[in-house]
Amino acid sequence: MILSDIRQYLLQRGHASLSDIATHFDSNPDAVRGMLETWIRKGKVRKRLANSDCGSSCCQCDAAAVEIYEWIDAQKVASEHPLPLPTFCKH
Repeated sequence: MILSDIRQYLLQRGHASLSDIATHFDSNPDAVRGMLETWIRKGKVRKRLANSDCGSSCCQCDAAAVEIYEWIDAQKVASEHPLPLPTFCKH
């Protein structure tokens, strides 16, 4: 897995959870997070949470599943609306 692989994955999907990315590349979520931080610093990716409560107040959602990363299209900025909740979240 290299930075361009993550770029291509996010470009194809628009956004993905940390756990989805880590599973796709058969990698540790912390290693993926570190690579995503490089794209964030370059202004190409932004980190979002599926819901501000998930992963913090209910403590039932896997933090890697609600940690969403999205590619920022230089020509069209993604909307500021929250991404849909993971299907397993009861909130």
